[in-house]
Amino acid sequence: MQQALARVLGLPAPPALTVAGRTDAGVHARGQVAHADVPAERWQEAAGAARRRLASVLPGDVRVRAIAAAPPGFDARFSALWRRYSYRVCDDPAGADPLRRHDTLWYPRQVDVARMNQAAAACLGEHDFAAFCRRRDGATTTVRELLRLEWARVAPGVAVATVVADAFCHNMVRSLVGAMLSVGDGRRPAGWPAELLAARARDSAVMVVASHGLCLEEVAYPPDAGLAARARATRRLRPAVT
Repeated sequence: MQQALARVLGLPAPPALTVAGRTDAGVHARGQVAHADVPAERWQEAAGAARRRLASVLPGDVRVRAIAAAPPGFDARFSALWRRYSYRVCDDPAGADPLRRHDTLWYPRQVDVARMNQAAAACLGEHDFAAFCRRRDGATTTVRELLRLEWARVAPGVAVATVVADAFCHNMVRSLVGAMLSVGDGRRPAGWPAELLAARARDSAVMVVASHGLCLEEVAYPPDAGLAARARATRRLRPAVT
């Protein structure tokens, strides 16, 4: 993407791109947001045709749905209020639809959505999600606020998790989904994810599901007047939850 921007805007070097959410290899992003600092005159010269020109140079699996000058104080990462992910699972014994094999996990055991939602409800709120996060160099805290975690049947044999939080730590969504599936198939009790959460320690029993079922769907931001204040607040370190 950086190279494409440099080519379209006629920049001598690719600009640094800041994204709203980093995704592991294989994770999809339908609603990714990014910003880059570029010379104003270059943007003004290319603005009208930038989206069309980017479409002509980007690979087929990357598309820019909108591009514009950012309002003052905007930061794609730190100004965000929340991120919404989905995770798509097929538990049909026959396997996933071949046309959806790149965005759907086939799970060989049938799951009970009601049991998974019961387990998920106990994980909502602000907690230390260390049990569901893989430590990353430079990460200062694993405290996050989980705003929504729920499952729904969208078709026979297909269940989708919707996961919303102010931010996510490394592998958090995939680990939460793995824990919920272990509850949904009856191998673990509904209270098990909450017990893991309370322990605040990475547990090898938590299955990190494959990346291809996960998709970043949406990133939300405050009104323009609140962008800078939100970025400042997000940059402040979170205290540990006691």
